[in-house]
Amino acid sequence: QVQLVESGGGLVQPGGSLTLSCAASGVTWKYYGIGWFRQAPGKEREGVSCISSLDNDTYYSDSVKGRFTISRDLAKNAVNLQMNSLQFEDTAVYYCAIDLSWDLCTNWPTALINAWGQGTQVTVSS
Repeated sequence: QVQLVESGGGLVQPGGSLTLSCAASGVTWKYYGIGWFRQAPGKEREGVSCISSLDNDTYYSDSVKGRFTISRDLAKNAVNLQMNSLQFEDTAVYYCAIDLSWDLCTNWPTALINAWGQGTQVTVSS
């Protein structure tokens, strides 16, 4: 059974940085897309970023492109999301997610997710 455990959320000032980490266990399939969604109060869930286990191809939503960087830590079987230049609009609960189909990161915002993490709060406030 796949388990995803997030860490690294917190409170940060506008313009600041945070790194989220997602430790994955129980993944027996070799090819998958793994990444992050977020949901702010009163807003729809947004697919933020994804990285493919096949070729490390990445996806970023337009709202975070150029500010966020996703990467894999193979030694720790984890995926990290480096978030820079954080804005008030980035405040949300961030969820790690995995798509075990051949879609990988294709259509990440509408991916059929096989497992979710518990979520970690990111708050951008002055």
